[in-house]
Amino acid sequence: MSTAIPPDTGAQGRSPAGSGSRNGPPAWLRILIPVVLIIVWFVVGGIGGPYFGKISEVTENDQASYLPASSASTQVADLQEQFSDSNAIPAVVVFVNDGGLTAEDRTFIEGRAQAVEGAQGVAGEISPVQYSQDGKAAEFFVPVADDSETTTSVENLRSLIEDGPPPEDLDGYVTGPAGQLADISDAFSGIDGTLLLVAVGAVLVILIIVYRSPLLPILVLLTSIFALSAAILVVFWLAKANLVSINGQVQGILFILGIGAATDYSLLYVSRYRETLRDYSDRWSATWAALKGTFEPVLASAATVIAGLLCLLLSDLNSNKALAPVASIGIAFSFLAAMTLLPALLFVFGRAAFWPRRPVFGSEHAELDHESKGIWARTARTIRSHPRRTWVICAIVLAAAAVGTLQFRASGIPQSDVVLGETQSGDGQEVLGEHFPSGSGSPVLIIAPQDELQAVANTVLANPDIASVAVAASGTPAGQLPVTADGVQVPPIPGSESAAPKTVDGQVLLEATLTQDPDSDAAQDTVKELRSDLAGYPGVLVGGTTATSVDTNAAATHDRNLIIPVVLVVILFLLMLLLRSILAPVLLILTVMLSFAATLGISALVFNQVLDFPGADPAVPLYGFIFLVALGVDYNIFLMTRVREESLVHGTRNGVIRGLMITGGVITSAGVVLAATFAALGVIPVLFLAQIAFIVSFGVLLDTLVVRSLLVPALSYDIGPKIWWPSKLAKVSRTDEPQEAGAGSR
Repeated sequence: MSTAIPPDTGAQGRSPAGSGSRNGPPAWLRILIPVVLIIVWFVVGGIGGPYFGKISEVTENDQASYLPASSASTQVADLQEQFSDSNAIPAVVVFVNDGGLTAEDRTFIEGRAQAVEGAQGVAGEISPVQYSQDGKAAEFFVPVADDSETTTSVENLRSLIEDGPPPEDLDGYVTGPAGQLADISDAFSGIDGTLLLVAVGAVLVILIIVYRSPLLPILVLLTSIFALSAAILVVFWLAKANLVSINGQVQGILFILGIGAATDYSLLYVSRYRETLRDYSDRWSATWAALKGTFEPVLASAATVIAGLLCLLLSDLNSNKALAPVASIGIAFSFLAAMTLLPALLFVFGRAAFWPRRPVFGSEHAELDHESKGIWARTARTIRSHPRRTWVICAIVLAAAAVGTLQFRASGIPQSDVVLGETQSGDGQEVLGEHFPSGSGSPVLIIAPQDELQAVANTVLANPDIASVAVAASGTPAGQLPVTADGVQVPPIPGSESAAPKTVDGQVLLEATLTQDPDSDAAQDTVKELRSDLAGYPGVLVGGTTATSVDTNAAATHDRNLIIPVVLVVILFLLMLLLRSILAPVLLILTVMLSFAATLGISALVFNQVLDFPGADPAVPLYGFIFLVALGVDYNIFLMTRVREESLVHGTRNGVIRGLMITGGVITSAGVVLAATFAALGVIPVLFLAQIAFIVSFGVLLDTLVVRSLLVPALSYDIGPKIWWPSKLAKVSRTDEPQEAGAGSR
């Protein structure tokens, strides 16, 4: 037996006939307020717009800068600068001819080395050309200035080594830390243009399909763009003042969150405004009613996301800490724009904004017609007839998908795999690994007391995975002296008598060349072994590129284990305040966690079996959790706040059905928009962003189409009024009709 849905009289029993036109501020103030708001936002948009192309000026993508100052890698990086007269990053220039280097090849290589000397961005003397034992490859090291022009300097080096042109069968590459940094920076270069165009284009297409109106999508998109403009303007100047830091990942996420969140909030307001235009004849009353109906859930949504993001401030990784304030600023402006600019714009255009499907004053709310054959009416009837069967099946399917989480590999990835596709630094690193000690150009850096130099060197040399050890020196052209088990080797060349290890505050800098690829797991194991072997020497620090990866992965794992429980507690507390209940928030959190686990399980299958990714950064599950839990709870907030509003008048079970039918279309549209905007991150060829794009997009759709549409409504309907325990609403009211509505599966 089905239960007819009562005709709509408004959540508070309001008659649709009331216009409210005689109440409120005078007519001139009603016009002045929206006009002022629009002018203010247009001014902000006009000022902030140009900063879309300038924010990259304050963006840094140096891996070491992601770590906290307390990490050994960071301390070594800071001390290393004192052992050098220049602020430089090593680049490795490598040439290879698989058939063997010819005399012509060697002449060309020597000529390129001379051409590189003193070139733009070169911050010192280059090393002599070294040839591999198999006679097929050559390499030399170039110190590249570590500044805003590093990428340009590396590109200049790559152009120089290709001049000539090179003899046939001779290939040249610029790799090493400088080459990798340049390739990563190049990968992020599309954020300012490509990412925004794809995201905005996707949102515009979806809005046109949803609204089937020429004007309304433009007003919503304008709200999102102005919100993002304001956020970028604030973030730029905060970064300029060194109050926040920003990297390519944070910048991309800011753009996506700014567009996606503002659009979601706008969709919710537009839906409510369309409702109120049926109930009120004048635009002011409709606007005020729509604001009262959407302000609390949108505020709760924004507060939930911001609270989740601010939990990242507990992180050890500076990159995670950087995201917290920057993304929170984006969410805050999204909320402000959706609650001020959009209502002002819609007040000005009124019903004309919805043309050609204008809402007519006094007309019925079609969404509440129990005889409707729309998808949400059919979904509501299914839940009303078989609530327990619906939520149990959903839970079983999600739990089965969650099993795949065990296959999710998030122990870290090589630096050479950060950028998707082929890169010159990655190809060059492969050549180095084939013909030279793989660690060339990315040595392990060891800071040690001067009086322990030989003992530390001997301990390092005892490791079978160390090819050689050198000490930073003064008085030699190369700037370093080889160290063997017999002592420091001073080369017998004129003027070398003064050569000696360079000391800074009684410390020396050792460089240990690995036999393994510095990006490999084996190299990380070697660094861990060195740290363990050297633990008995007070004051010894082990750093360098490989050690930085070790410290980054360790910090990311710590962050994941600490922050995820904190986020759950914070969001649970906010939900309890919003819903005035304990049971409902606990169940909502459990459903979102199940959805997240299912998403991670499906992602593991796609990443491992379909896309063949090398693994994932340990921060990927944390970022995915922050976004999916905060954003997934958003849709449950939108649903359950409306369910509670309807339950106050019609009872819980009727309230669940009415809330689902009223919000079904708008929340689904919001989910599709957010999924599309996060999917746009996939256009940036960076593994981390590609994985976040899939995880969040798939997870948001799963939350929107399964969790919020089926699992949560069916579970709430099955439990009935007790879902609101311990509030007064938990008591069964006469309007609930538990037996007729079907409290359980039939």
